Amino acid sequence: MLIIYRGTTKDEYLQLKKDQKKLEAEGLYKGKAREEIARRMGRLLSYPTQRINQLLASNTSFRTLPDFGIRASNLYLHYNDLPTATEFYAKTLGMEMVADYKTSKVFRMTADSYLVLSDLAASMHKAEEPKTVALALLTDQLDEWYTYLKTTNTPFKYEYNLKPNRPHDGFVVIDPEGYLLEFERFNPDAENEDFLPQLNLLKTISATIPSHSLGFKATITWLYYKDMVAMERFYQETLGLTRVLDQGWAKVYQSSKSGYIGLVDERRGMHHFTEKKAVNVSFVMNDLEGWFSYAKKNNSLELVSDSTMATKDNRFHAFFGFDPEGYMFEFDQFLPHQDNKQLLEYLTGK
Repeated sequence: MLIIYRGTTKDEYLQLKKDQKKLEAEGLYKGKAREEIARRMGRLLSYPTQRINQLLASNTSFRTLPDFGIRASNLYLHYNDLPTATEFYAKTLGMEMVADYKTSKVFRMTADSYLVLSDLAASMHKAEEPKTVALALLTDQLDEWYTYLKTTNTPFKYEYNLKPNRPHDGFVVIDPEGYLLEFERFNPDAENEDFLPQLNLLKTISATIPSHSLGFKATITWLYYKDMVAMERFYQETLGLTRVLDQGWAKVYQSSKSGYIGLVDERRGMHHFTEKKAVNVSFVMNDLEGWFSYAKKNNSLELVSDSTMATKDNRFHAFFGFDPEGYMFEFDQFLPHQDNKQLLEYLTGK
């Protein structure tokens, strides 16, 4: 191997070889230790994390979440008064309800980003848990949404304060039980040069609001963390999601074509870190059992149970786990069922 280097690259390479030989001598050159040596070598060669993931997957048993097929993004929010929350999202925001399970309602927000409103009494959460999440609804009709919502009884946390030359504009409203909804538009700006072309390719999904032509094209689920460096590694190396936007104290990762997850430094965001959070971050999977088996074998996240679960009526299969800072992750696979008819038509494109 011929190495042409600058600065301390040669020293880093020699240290890498030294660490590798030490692990080999101790019989520890395997599993995560061997993977980390490979990642260090990839970083030494200036490979991005996604390329390192691809090389690992092509040469080892290493896999990430996208290898098992992410069909859609999903977000579960939990309510004491589910009927009132349902009316707000269906009538005030005009979102389409695509499945009604009585104790939970599934809404389509964008092409492949969904929102599930869950009855708190039937969920795995408690009423006192903080609502440590914010849902950003991305739209090209920011002014129109603001004008419309000012005619409703929706409370505002932050008003629309348009200023020139900002990378994004928006305002924040509060849903019936305190969850924060950020209506946001991303503008042409150097900060958005990778993200904006993706957004421009997305189709706006129309809301059903009489006398108004409004809609959303993408969503960002904002989550609030203490150790941003560790969480970035988790999202990139363990989950295998691609970072599409770096705002310094906030990083955005793509979870589906129109669904994104944003990591926020809790010292700067609208929320601070909390141990418990009244939210489930969910992915709709193609190969649920495959991802569960891999995650269990490789300790990808802290699992709630030793197997996947199925609802009594067999509407869907799922399993649950926690990320390193306590957000509950849910992985779902919706099954053929009369209650899933509309939802599956969207998920399968049929």
